[in-house]
Amino acid sequence: MSGKALIPVLLLLLAGGGCSFLLRGHSDEVPPEPVYRDSLNRVITNAFSEIPDLEPMDQAVDSFMDFWSLHGVSLAIMRNDSLVYAKGYGMADSTTPMTPGTTLRIASVSKLLTAIGVMKLQEEAKLFLDTPVFGPMGILGKYDSYIRDDNYYLITVEHLLRHQAGFTTRGGDPVFSPWTSLEDLLRTQLRRPLSYEPGTWQEYSNFGFLLLSLVIEQVSGQPYEDFMQEHVFEPARCHGFRIGGNYLSERHPGETRYYMQPDAEKTRSFDGQYASVEKCYGGNNVSGSLGAGGWTGSAIELARMVASIDGKGPLEDILLDYSVNQMTNYFDRETFSLGWNDTKPWGEWTRSGSFSGTQALVKTYADGECWIFISNTSSWRGSRFSGNIADLFRSLRSRYSPLLPQRDLFQE
Repeated sequence: MSGKALIPVLLLLLAGGGCSFLLRGHSDEVPPEPVYRDSLNRVITNAFSEIPDLEPMDQAVDSFMDFWSLHGVSLAIMRNDSLVYAKGYGMADSTTPMTPGTTLRIASVSKLLTAIGVMKLQEEAKLFLDTPVFGPMGILGKYDSYIRDDNYYLITVEHLLRHQAGFTTRGGDPVFSPWTSLEDLLRTQLRRPLSYEPGTWQEYSNFGFLLLSLVIEQVSGQPYEDFMQEHVFEPARCHGFRIGGNYLSERHPGETRYYMQPDAEKTRSFDGQYASVEKCYGGNNVSGSLGAGGWTGSAIELARMVASIDGKGPLEDILLDYSVNQMTNYFDRETFSLGWNDTKPWGEWTRSGSFSGTQALVKTYADGECWIFISNTSSWRGSRFSGNIADLFRSLRSRYSPLLPQRDLFQE
C-alpha cells in the first residue's frame, strides 16, 4: 500500500409467500427468449459439452446437486482464457432446463465487478485508492450532514474495497434489512458511529460496497448500472449482465427462477408490502444493493469477465497490468483483496457469493484454470456453502482436468 503518491503520475503515463405474495405475479411461466447483441449466451449450449469421457464428472455434479437439494446449477471451466467446458445441470424453472447461457443472481460476486469499475475510474485519474469518501474533499461529501462520528472523514476508497471502513453488521446487515429509500438508509447508517477507526481492522460490509456504487455514480456522472455497462461489460463483450429484480415477476428474460430449501420459513417483504414471501422473492432489496450484490449474469460471461481482468492472454484485458496487480496483490491472511475475497501468493484467487436463492463461487488456479459455479437454490449452510463447492472443484479437478478438451468456446 506504499507509494500512493505516485499513482496519479503512473496511471496518467500508462493510460495516455401468502395470498398477498401471489398478487405479485408468482408464476413459473417461461420468460421470452432474450435478444443478445453478443450471441455468447445464446449460442453456447449444453450440446457443446456432451463429452463421453466427462460423463462421470456430470454424474458427480448431479450427485452433488441431489445431496444439497439444488434445482439447477451452471458450471463454466476456463483454461488460459479459453472456455473449454460449459454446462447447465438441472432446471432453471419448472419447465426450462438450465443452460450455460441462463442468467442467475451472482450475489457478492457483484463486488468483483464493482471493484473493476473503481479501477477503471482510477486508470482515468478520476479517483485514487487514497481518495477520501467523505468530508470537504470527499467524493460523497454531500452526505456529510448525516455524519456524527469524525472517523468517517478518514474513510478512503481503498478502505471500502478492503472492508476496512469501520462498518459492522452486529446489529444486522443494513443493506439486507427492511428499507425502501436509499436516502433513508444513508441517513440512518451514517448517523451511527463506526465500530473501529478506518484502516485499523476489517469486517465484511455490504454497505461499504453500496457506497462504492454511489462513488462510481458521483465520479462518473452516470447511473451505476449505465457506467458498468459502458465501461466494464461492453469492453469485455459481456452484454448479459443486469441488476436483478426483487420479485419473480421482475426476473429478466433468460433468467432462472430461484428456490429456497423446502423447510425455509417465509418472511415479511423488505418493503413492507407483503406479510409472507419466500425470502428469495421479496425478502431482500436485491436491486437496491447495486454493486454489493445486485448483479445477474451467466457463468460463461462471468468467465469471460475474469479472463478480461487476469493480466494474461490471449483474451485482451480491459484493465492495465498495474490495476490487475493491485487487485490481486497478496498482503496477509487477514487482508481482503480488492474485489476478490482473497488472493494467494501462489496465484489462486477466490470470489464467492451467497444470497437467498443463490450460491456462487469463482476460483482461478495457478495452473491457468478458472472454475465458476452458480446455483439457483439456497443452501442451509449459507455463505459457508462456498467451502463445499470448493471441495467439489478440488475433487473434479484432480480427476477430470486432464480430460478437458483443448478448445475455446468463446471462439465458436
